[in-house]
Amino acid sequence: MKSWAQVYVPPIDSRFNFPALSVKNSSTQELLQLPIKDIYRMYVCGITPYDATHLGHAATYITFDLINRYLLAMGKKVLFVENVTDVDDPLLERAIRDGVDWRDLAISQIELFRSDMTNLHVIPPVDFIGAVESIPLVIDCVEDLMTKNAVYDVEGDLYFSVRRDPEFGSRSKLPTTVMMEISAQRGGDPKRVGKRDPLDPLLWMKERSGDPSWPGSLGSGRPGWHIECCAIALKYLHCDRAEEFLIDIQGGGSDLIFPHHEMGASQARILSGKPYARAYVHAGMIGLDGEKMSKSLGNLVFLSKLIESGADPMAVRIALMSRNYGDDDMWHESRLDTATQLLNRLQSLLGRSDVAPTDSVISQIIVSLSENLDTPKVIDLLNQWCTSTETGLRGGNAGELARAIDTLLGIAI
Repeated sequence: MKSWAQVYVPPIDSRFNFPALSVKNSSTQELLQLPIKDIYRMYVCGITPYDATHLGHAATYITFDLINRYLLAMGKKVLFVENVTDVDDPLLERAIRDGVDWRDLAISQIELFRSDMTNLHVIPPVDFIGAVESIPLVIDCVEDLMTKNAVYDVEGDLYFSVRRDPEFGSRSKLPTTVMMEISAQRGGDPKRVGKRDPLDPLLWMKERSGDPSWPGSLGSGRPGWHIECCAIALKYLHCDRAEEFLIDIQGGGSDLIFPHHEMGASQARILSGKPYARAYVHAGMIGLDGEKMSKSLGNLVFLSKLIESGADPMAVRIALMSRNYGDDDMWHESRLDTATQLLNRLQSLLGRSDVAPTDSVISQIIVSLSENLDTPKVIDLLNQWCTSTETGLRGGNAGELARAIDTLLGIAI
């Protein structure tokens, strides 16, 4: 699948020191310092293309763009892969509701997503892979799981036995009752008769009347949700079996902790015999004016609509970075107003020939990002620099700060 346009990332001077990056590991709820290495592997779960791109999406992909930018600025190679779930129940249901072909709906929303990511200056993944194009990979993985006695049949549908993984549940650390409840809410079928364990996820759904399906050795049907991401990650991240973990970062929104990331990690563990991700990193949910932002409530705020109304996408980016990425938070219009004011200040002051010292602020931005992407601290540093410049301090290099802001924060001034 075609990704979006490449983003220019200015180089940063080698005199700036980059500490190792620390991130909050959701599986331990503790900060984890990533080891210094030449290659990092990061898999980020992408959209199901029927409602792209709301602010929750935007906040998530900005988070992992910041990680990507930091590692790249360190001079490291980042194998960054992102999927698109371009066949799944929510997409099919929306297409039926709107009276459109599911393929046309997916194409239109994927194109909108590409445009939104370009506007936000998100660096595109090395590989941007759709579920449909990954079906041969899924079939291969399911066949491999069969050889490991981890697959069984229920009326023609194939399920994964989660208890084949002795570490199942160790990433999300939820009680079974909670897992059952969440599974029922997020695409699972814990009450289906015939399953060995209520939490076992679907690997391959046999053909249903009116649904899209693909032929193959598993019988005509379509893939389950979790195995899709597992298969894509194992193929496109070129996992090094000499490493302790298959990949460094599994990322996405916090609503994916269970069941999606738990199930995918278990499947990868059985397929490879190795632990899946060194760190599970999750962005918090975005609400609107005191309420959860959701499709059912009809209160999603879409990036494209904000831009159409006159919002600068760089201001949206600043607004979403004014919160800690892992916290659930509320979106208020005033946040965008505050971000626009900072953007306007930066644009004005970085156009001057005489500005406040910049080396120290760049160094402090780097340190703040290294400490679990402390973007609220970064925003404070930028405001402080603006005030120092406005009060007459001199000795800085405006061009170098502008380039650093672009490189590290993705904010093009």
